[in-house]
Amino acid sequence: MPTAIIPAVGGRPGRAADAPRPGSPADSRPLPPDVDQGRSADPAATALIPAVTGRRPAAAPTMDSTALMGAVPPVPDTGEPADAQGDSPAEPPRPRRGERVVQLRPEQTGEGYKSVYSELTRPSLASRLRTGIRVAGEVLITFGLVVLLFAGYEIWGKSVIVDARQDDLNSQLTQAWAPDPTVGPTGPTKKPGPPVEGKPIAGLYIPKLDKHWIVVEGVTPKDIRYAPGHYPKSALPGEVGNFAVAGHRIQATFWRLDELNSGDNIVVEGKTEWYVYKVYQSHIVKPYQVEAVAPVPMKPGVKPTEKLLTLTTCNPKFDNYQRLIIHARLDHVQAKSAGPPAELEG
Repeated sequence: MPTAIIPAVGGRPGRAADAPRPGSPADSRPLPPDVDQGRSADPAATALIPAVTGRRPAAAPTMDSTALMGAVPPVPDTGEPADAQGDSPAEPPRPRRGERVVQLRPEQTGEGYKSVYSELTRPSLASRLRTGIRVAGEVLITFGLVVLLFAGYEIWGKSVIVDARQDDLNSQLTQAWAPDPTVGPTGPTKKPGPPVEGKPIAGLYIPKLDKHWIVVEGVTPKDIRYAPGHYPKSALPGEVGNFAVAGHRIQATFWRLDELNSGDNIVVEGKTEWYVYKVYQSHIVKPYQVEAVAPVPMKPGVKPTEKLLTLTTCNPKFDNYQRLIIHARLDHVQAKSAGPPAELEG
């Protein structure tokens, strides 16, 4: 390798041989204070510096503003073809199994440009079937929720309404039974008139079920909406014949009527007496078998000789294609002045 000998001054590398000597007119720069201008350089103090040959070294790549953020610095242009530098476009990935490649570029057809996603959005038999199943499922779920809400209203919602209405009927019955202020205690007793449809006529207690209702006159849907109703042509409490009462099979009324057994007590409250009945039979009949409320149950046309009570309601629960019938016989009568009967305690 070619070398150049440059003398060193004062133990330091000096200038090249053809460079202006320090202190000469060609070099107007001041000399350092440690250099003796009057002393010649030591020819033995030399240093070998390799000569620079060939092409110049490539300059360091210029850093742009993105280099500080970890970006890859630009690749210098070497003049080679793009294919040689590895910049050729990569091949599109092959679809995996089960995948479908859809051309995103719009295609021109006779009707105009084809939608980019037309292949994906086009309905098929499978998509229509899935849509139909989803819609049917939503309809069934909605229908089920409606049925549950209706059942909840029938069981619990009506109870609140019936209880409030029963309080009103109780107040009306108490007022109807109150003594007439225009008649003295020794005056003649006013004979009660016939029952008025829709008006309260008696109290009904079933101690086993811990239930108490006010019975109204009439068995139409309007009459028994909030209370048990008395069959108009049947006997009144304590009379010979059949005191027949109908009620809805709801939580607030005759829901648990099927729990009554022979010997259980049913107490009816009149204006001046308590009537205590004992259950002796329960059975199920068809809705058209009205002979269940005849003066002699199941024997229409027979003259009655007993004082009976009959309760009727729908059967089974949540349906009405049958009728549940409870028959009771009068056991004894107790004056209200003597207080409530012991049977009311269960």
